[in-house]
Amino acid sequence: MNIYVLLKKTFDTEEKINISDGQIEDDGAEYIINPYDEYAVEEAITQRDTHGGEVTVVTIGDGESEKQLRTALAMGADKAVLINTEDDLEEGDQYTTVKILKAFFEERDVDLILAGNVAIDEASGQVGPRLADSLGISYVTTITSLNIDGDNVHIEKDVEGDVEVLETSLPVLVTCQQGLNEPRYPSLPGIMKAKKKPLEELEMDDLDLDEDDVEAKTKTVDVFLPPEKEAGRMLEGEVENQVEELVSLLKKEDKVL
Repeated sequence: MNIYVLLKKTFDTEEKINISDGQIEDDGAEYIINPYDEYAVEEAITQRDTHGGEVTVVTIGDGESEKQLRTALAMGADKAVLINTEDDLEEGDQYTTVKILKAFFEERDVDLILAGNVAIDEASGQVGPRLADSLGISYVTTITSLNIDGDNVHIEKDVEGDVEVLETSLPVLVTCQQGLNEPRYPSLPGIMKAKKKPLEELEMDDLDLDEDDVEAKTKTVDVFLPPEKEAGRMLEGEVENQVEELVSLLKKEDKVL
């Protein structure tokens, strides 16, 4: 089975985000595998161990993205591909990403593509479905269970707390939701083996693409931090008086009523 995982490098969840001149400061920032993509890596390894085949992790980024790919290889993936756009692109969006990935997958035999449900930095959740649509294959988002029997695929997906059951067939793209599995930590032997596993590096020229082909279709107008969370306020006195005061505050101060 040819299994691919879409991987994205994101800020470490412990990083404090700072903005300067409308840009997110990333000097010295620590990066990790997007946490939802870790579910995808774990599930890809599980499916390969059950059905055989090979797991390839793919990312679009710069030379620093190799670190996250090596982590996925240490978890148990077989191969990695870095599509390095550092010298070709200054900005991109989901359209850019899908155009590049489509060019990558067009010449490949694919059975299963896994991705995170969303990336924790932009949280659009668009890349997976748009890629599947462009490749002409089925897709299911926010999956919490995946069972494959031959070409038949049985999926359970999260629907805002409820479970929806679906049947589809290979090839298929799925996006992975929390609860699907428990991602493993790379072991020391895994880390050592990962250094020798193949990591292919491609550039846009290798995919017969230039900058105009993948020009972003959206424009970022502004970047800002949310307002700082204020301390809570305790209301005192009789319950009726507290309710009256609460309603008054919601009307006059917060203006939500």
